[in-house]
Amino acid sequence: MTSHRDREHIFERLRSGVVPERGLEAFAVGIERQRAEIGRQLDLAASGEGVFKFLRGGYGCGKTFMARLALLDAQARGFATSFVVVSDNDFHIHKFEVLYRKVVQELGTTTCPKGALGDIIDRWIAKVEAALIDGGADENAADFDTKVQQRIEDNIRSLQGVPEDFGRVLRQVFVFKQEGKVREAGALLSWLAGSQNVGASEKKAAGIRGEITSKDAMSYLRGILAVVREAGYSGLVIVIDEAETILRMRQDVRAKSLNGIRQIIDVSGQYEKLLWIFTGTPEFFDIKRGVAGLQPLHDRIRFQIEGGLVSMRQPQLELKPFDRDRLKDVGLRLRQLYPAGDPNVVAQKVTPEVIAAKVDEVTKGFGGDVGIVPRQFLRTLVNLFDVVAENPDAQLPEPAKTVVEERAAKGEKPYEYEPEPEDEKGYVTAAVEF
Repeated sequence: MTSHRDREHIFERLRSGVVPERGLEAFAVGIERQRAEIGRQLDLAASGEGVFKFLRGGYGCGKTFMARLALLDAQARGFATSFVVVSDNDFHIHKFEVLYRKVVQELGTTTCPKGALGDIIDRWIAKVEAALIDGGADENAADFDTKVQQRIEDNIRSLQGVPEDFGRVLRQVFVFKQEGKVREAGALLSWLAGSQNVGASEKKAAGIRGEITSKDAMSYLRGILAVVREAGYSGLVIVIDEAETILRMRQDVRAKSLNGIRQIIDVSGQYEKLLWIFTGTPEFFDIKRGVAGLQPLHDRIRFQIEGGLVSMRQPQLELKPFDRDRLKDVGLRLRQLYPAGDPNVVAQKVTPEVIAAKVDEVTKGFGGDVGIVPRQFLRTLVNLFDVVAENPDAQLPEPAKTVVEERAAKGEKPYEYEPEPEDEKGYVTAAVEF
């Protein structure tokens, strides 16, 4: 049952053309097999495997939706999760220190949706304390905290490939918290999350220097994964969304980023209970500018078709474009979820026939191509729900005419200015500082 809060969240996000972060399972339609395959990957990770999966689909196929749904399914199974987006401005995959920082900053759980590192560490420390008590230690003894500190560092030291500084930081975080020094503990947690703006005094107290670099970032990720497991979570799921952004980068950055992905999947088996999910367009995987241009990576994850059939267990999981029936089914699901004071008003006026007509109306401008308009359709449909809910006594509004259509109906020229050949090309999106 989707809560009222989650329903409000769903529709507020859809109004802005953005994939919601909660409640997705309530209107997930036509992806049952793909969802089951992600479930199989989660089972593998929970059993101790280190695994990866690539979501393959064109624009409008729902890659981000599927990735978000995968994280919700993962959290429901007890995993911690992280969702990061490739960016040409501030996130290149080959810069592992940046990858590490973004992954840790976006850590989430069912109880802490974002920035969950501190909460996860607190849970782990509580388990360390409980284990000592179960072993006969007296929690009221003067040396109990010292025993906890030592057990923390010993546990981390026993893990292969985890830097010693990782254990020192966690030990000092515990000390600071026991001393009531919340700011200092928070500073060290920020350092552990990849921040480069932590004071020298806090670092000196922990016996560390400098910052986490690209060279040792993946070792620190191994430490984060260990703490996640020891805190009682089933494992960790990391989504790297919009990998096709790499195609827009400089040639040297593209090469390094693709090699970064290759390095990650090559060592994925060493990170027990970690599932990596990458999303990308077919072009990203199939053209020489992308994965196909790096033969070692292409050989590992290339998309295979056997006699027209596609296995979902191969590295790339294909997401199909929407069709009219699927889009209509999504509309009907959303109609049931709409959080109106009197939901019957929307249900009575926005009938299945109206929703089907809305699909045709929205796709008309795209030559009937349903596959590229789900986001536009959902925004239009939600706006229709809103209009009907806000005007319960009014007749269902007719589709609004564009300015060009209105002027044509009046026998006027379509423009009040002279059109130019470049007009139909639109505008290039530029970065704006604010």
